[in-house]
Amino acid sequence: MTDEKDKFGETMKLVERAQEDIYFAERERDLIAKLKGKLQKVAKAAVHLRCPKCPGQLETYTFQGYVLDRCDQCGGIWMDKGELEGVVRKVSRGPLGEWMDKLTGTETKFMKKE
Repeated sequence: MTDEKDKFGETMKLVERAQEDIYFAERERDLIAKLKGKLQKVAKAAVHLRCPKCPGQLETYTFQGYVLDRCDQCGGIWMDKGELEGVVRKVSRGPLGEWMDKLTGTETKFMKKE
């Protein structure tokens, strides 16, 4: 009898973990879709950069005020020094941090204007 209770308890724990994993996977999918919506392609004149990983061409995009290069074949994102840290810092700060930056006039020194 106790053996059956243990098996049932184990099964319930596994179900809870699975439901939690599904919930967080859906939240991550929504967040990724939202962030992809903020990625904007920039029309640049006659600069043809090749992808360091594959033979594809790099296209220029802006995200959160940073200029990023994205490969049209492999989808790789290439950044200049300091841009990754700046993007992560800006995204993780949220709207309050963005408002404080606007209020105080402080911007990351690596940030490039569009």
